Amino acid sequence: MFSFVARRLAVAVPTLLILVVISFVLMYAAPGGPFNSERPLPPEVLANIQAKYGLDDPFWKQIVNYVVGVVTQFDFGPSFQYKSRSVNDIIAQGFPVTLTIGFWSFVVAVTAGVSLGIAAAIKQNSWLDYMAVGISIGAQVLPNFVMAPILLLTFTLWLGWLPGGGWNGGQWQHLIMPVVALSTSYMASIARITRSSMLEVLNTNFIRTAQAKGLPMRRVIWKHAMKPAMLPVLSYLGPAFVGMITGSVVIDSFFSTGGIGTFFVNSAFNRDYSVMMGITILVGALTIIFNLLVDVLYAWIDPKIRY
Repeated sequence: MFSFVARRLAVAVPTLLILVVISFVLMYAAPGGPFNSERPLPPEVLANIQAKYGLDDPFWKQIVNYVVGVVTQFDFGPSFQYKSRSVNDIIAQGFPVTLTIGFWSFVVAVTAGVSLGIAAAIKQNSWLDYMAVGISIGAQVLPNFVMAPILLLTFTLWLGWLPGGGWNGGQWQHLIMPVVALSTSYMASIARITRSSMLEVLNTNFIRTAQAKGLPMRRVIWKHAMKPAMLPVLSYLGPAFVGMITGSVVIDSFFSTGGIGTFFVNSAFNRDYSVMMGITILVGALTIIFNLLVDVLYAWIDPKIRY
C-alpha cells in the first residue's frame, strides 16, 4: 500500500504542475486583460501597472515565476482587482465558508443517500422501496440551481422561517437552505448506487450461506454485505465531495454566503486572472487528493484489491 501511495503522489505532482501551466496559458490567452476597460488607461499608466505586477516580462518568464511561487511558497500572487490583497488572502477568507457548506452537504447526502439505498434494497418491491426510489428520482431532477430559488421562495418569502442569505458566522439558520440545495441531487445519486449495489450483494452465494446459518438479518447486512456494497459508492464519493465544493458557485450566488464561488464569478467578470487560477488550482489539488483517499479506502474495505 505504501508503494502504491508513493506512486500516486509521484504522478500527482507533475499533474498539478501541468494544471498550473495550462491554467496560466489559458487565462492569459483569453481576450482582454485585467486592466482593460471601456475608458482606456493612458499608455504610461498602463505600463507602470504592468511593471508592478510583472506583466511586462516575457511570457515564459511569467510562467516560470508563477510556477516557482506556487510550488515553493504556495503563493498565488496578488489580486489584480482587490487592491492590497493577495489571492491567498481571498482564498483564506472564502474557502472556510465553502468547506463548511460542502462538508455538511456531504454528510447529509451520504447519510440520507446510503440509508435510503439500503432500506430500498432490503425491502425490495415494497412501499418503502417505491418511496425511496421516488424520493431519489425527485431529488435527481432538482439540481442546486433549481432547488436554491425554490427554497428561497418557500422558506423565506412565503413562510418567513429562514433568512434568505448571508453567512453570519455560519449559524445553523444560514446553513440549512444552502446545505439542502447542494446535497439533494448528490443524495439521489448515492441512494441509487447504494440500492443497486446492495441488491447485487444480497443475491451472492456468501450472503445466502450466512442467512442459511441462521444469522440475524441485521448482522448479515452490517457484517457481511455492507463493505462490498459500499465499493461502488466510494468511487462516487471522491468526485462528489469536490463537486459539492465547486458547486458552491451557484450556492454563493443565490444565498450570498461569501464563499470562493463568489470570488470566482467576480474574477471571471473582472478578468482577475490570478484569483481564477488560484481557485482552479485549489480545486484540482482537492480532486487529486480525494481520488487518492478513495483508492486507499478501497483497499482497506476490500483487502482482495491490489494495485
